[in-house]
Amino acid sequence: MNKKNGNTFWSGPLTDSRIRSDSVKLPEMLLGYFIGPFGALLSSGIFTSFLNKYLTDVLRLDTGFLSVLQLASTLLIVAANLIVGQLIERTKAAAGKARPWILLSALTLSVSSVLMFIVPFEGAAKMVWIAIAYNLYYAVAYPIYNTANSTLVPVSTRNSQQRGALASFTNVAGLGVMGVGSMIFPVLVSNVMKEDQNMWFLVMLGVAVFSALTIYLQFRFTRERVTEEGMGGPSGGEAGTASIGEQLKAVTSEKWWWLVVLFYLAFQCSGAMKNGSMSYFCQWVIGASGTIDWGLAQTILAVLGAIPMALAAAVVVPLANRFSKRLVTMAGMVVGVLGGVIAGLGNGNIVPVAIGVALKCLGSAPAAYLILAMLADVIDHIEFKRGIRTDGLTMSIYSSVMVAATPICNAIFMAMLGGAGYVAPGADTAAGLTQTPAVQSTIGVSYIWIETAAYAVCAALMLLWTVEKNLPEEQKAIQARRERAR
Repeated sequence: MNKKNGNTFWSGPLTDSRIRSDSVKLPEMLLGYFIGPFGALLSSGIFTSFLNKYLTDVLRLDTGFLSVLQLASTLLIVAANLIVGQLIERTKAAAGKARPWILLSALTLSVSSVLMFIVPFEGAAKMVWIAIAYNLYYAVAYPIYNTANSTLVPVSTRNSQQRGALASFTNVAGLGVMGVGSMIFPVLVSNVMKEDQNMWFLVMLGVAVFSALTIYLQFRFTRERVTEEGMGGPSGGEAGTASIGEQLKAVTSEKWWWLVVLFYLAFQCSGAMKNGSMSYFCQWVIGASGTIDWGLAQTILAVLGAIPMALAAAVVVPLANRFSKRLVTMAGMVVGVLGGVIAGLGNGNIVPVAIGVALKCLGSAPAAYLILAMLADVIDHIEFKRGIRTDGLTMSIYSSVMVAATPICNAIFMAMLGGAGYVAPGADTAAGLTQTPAVQSTIGVSYIWIETAAYAVCAALMLLWTVEKNLPEEQKAIQARRERAR
């Protein structure tokens, strides 16, 4: 590490990087890009599936309040992602520009993830507490970690193969936490935690401690080799980049950029709606028959959804290399639509729903694994046309969509539930057994049909997305331009 800055804090025994090799090796991959992100994102994976249920069924908060809270918080979340991205770009420390924020996240992310489960007040004060705690997590702590974690891959090394391996480890960690939230946690909730707020607190406190330890491991077992290259330069940093205004003008005038962003919006937002309504669907639609425990039903659907995603990881990239990202992704969306129709026509029966969900998840795999590569293709195309890189702005928007999709869709779902007449368990003698047909229909639309319709839209967008056609020639022209500028 470069220590010319006199910044001795970053060379101490608790803060210096344990990574000395100029090449990425297994300990860095495993601890820095799998175990670290897994622990950091574990609370988020749980929140995606169960935060709504905790707020409505355990804290008994009004669905109207939750809808307004999550919708209003979206503005703060988007702003935070953009601000944190700029702060990271301007950070100059011996530890790098992203790793100091990773270290900060060991405190901020772990503490904020447990605040919503303390709740020392009742009445209006309880709603104020939840509003503050919710935004401390989603609009402060999570953007800090998520933006810094996303930045680590490109600044870790210039070796493209090693970067690809690190990105794969990080993606697997993200899938792993979603698996915990949708496979393991449902059984814990339905059989142990239930509506006991103290049990929720104890479990989430354990998750918070685990997160703090793994984030610290990530900080110690990562290294920003690309950032280090600029530390000895006259300005102490990297080469200058285009301003936000220049990047904004470049991306908004490019049709391919709009197509891929609209594709990701439809894909991510519909997925967030599905994830937020999954536990409700399992309890009040599948579980209403009384033939299967709803927690077990959710675990079954999660496992049958995860297996095709895991198997597809081995074949998506080779297929895309042979047939193009466009065709593979479009075919996947068509398969997803077919699966959605099967699940929707299953009418809450676990067997057809499970088959349909498995097909839908299989169809979503190409988009999930290739979206960053598709964005990179568009960024290269814009560089060919405009002569500037738009990574900063594009990835800030990508991160904002990824984070903000959950609260926006949760807010919409809460409003839909409230309008349909949802009653939390225990608040009414009949509510612990079933919900009205209107509520069940609303949940079914949210869990199955919204995502199915979105996949049909995404398939249509892929018909128009042909940026790959001339990309090899454009990349050669970019390389020739760089060589002439040397």
